[in-house]
Amino acid sequence: MSFPGSTPHDSATRQLTKAVARTGAGARSAVGSVAVVAAVLGAVPPVSARWLVPMLLLHGLWTALHVRVFWRKELLPGWLVAGDVAITVALCLLQRHLVAVEALTTSSSWVAGLVTMTIVMAGVRWRPRVAVPAGVAVAASFAVGVRLASPAGDVYTTLGIHLVQLLAIVLLMTLLRRSAASADTFLRESSRAEIALIVERLRREDELKQVGSIHETSLHTLTMVGLGTYDEPSPTLRAQVATDLAALEQLRATPRPLSAPIALDALLDEVAGRATGLDVRKRLVPETVPGDVAERFARAVTEALANVALHAGVREAELVSSRRGGEILVEVADAGRGFDQDRLPPDRFGVRGSILDMMRSLPNGGAEISSGDRGTRVSLWWRP
Repeated sequence: MSFPGSTPHDSATRQLTKAVARTGAGARSAVGSVAVVAAVLGAVPPVSARWLVPMLLLHGLWTALHVRVFWRKELLPGWLVAGDVAITVALCLLQRHLVAVEALTTSSSWVAGLVTMTIVMAGVRWRPRVAVPAGVAVAASFAVGVRLASPAGDVYTTLGIHLVQLLAIVLLMTLLRRSAASADTFLRESSRAEIALIVERLRREDELKQVGSIHETSLHTLTMVGLGTYDEPSPTLRAQVATDLAALEQLRATPRPLSAPIALDALLDEVAGRATGLDVRKRLVPETVPGDVAERFARAVTEALANVALHAGVREAELVSSRRGGEILVEVADAGRGFDQDRLPPDRFGVRGSILDMMRSLPNGGAEISSGDRGTRVSLWWRP
């Protein structure tokens, strides 16, 4: 469970981040590799080997780190992009030692390609408040480096192009992130609505059972009277009739609040049955809890099972409910790859919002997640 999701369908924001990270890392790897070849082939005077060799070694190392991110399908770390910005700025300012004059005057140098790629990577990895200053710094350093190498060269056209590139990538990523956030909101609400429908159906089934039981008892009493079983007043009949009337009156007067009792084991059994791509082993003890409590348990279990299916690398999970020291305990466990909670990105709504915060905000409720090499266990509890 390396990357906990935020809904049973995973987080759209998370999927966007993973997709652009791998795409960006792949593109940066390709551009960086081409830049090394172009730099070596274009190493003619006044290019200085004393400057070119160490800078290409540093650049090559950073390119290799991008290849690693692409190959392992990892998220793009901020320090990697920050280092890329710093290296590109240095390359820009040292262009007079690294790039032939002909390439400088035509803006076709290998450094120019890296500038565009670095601006794109900054927009992909960071929000505008960081991406814009970083992109401007790279574009400005390129212009300064060209002017130092060729004082008569035109830098304003290239600077304008780089700023337009920066604006375009920032606007594009802003729109994509907003769309992903909207999709996450929709998926979370859909998941909640689905659980609410299950809860309401189970509640209605329970009510129908109560009505059926009372109806059967009352009908039996009336049948006995109609058949003449009691020819004269009977204390037993009076007691039974009084009991039946009291039950009917209680059923009629009982409000139907949102916290009406729900069979937690039945709800969890249905939730487990809806887990896609998982074989869920269940050990559930019969337990009745208020509807709002059952709903929270169901939503947290739904999230935990979705995380197992999406990220644990296994196709089996265990769902157990029990009583522990007066508390109702529900646990979801798997034997897959674990994750480090301290390193969870801030956009990981699933673990924080749909499991931990939701259960901990429930009076007398709580949640805990333990994860390691042997798997992950999500523990949820509530004290009546």
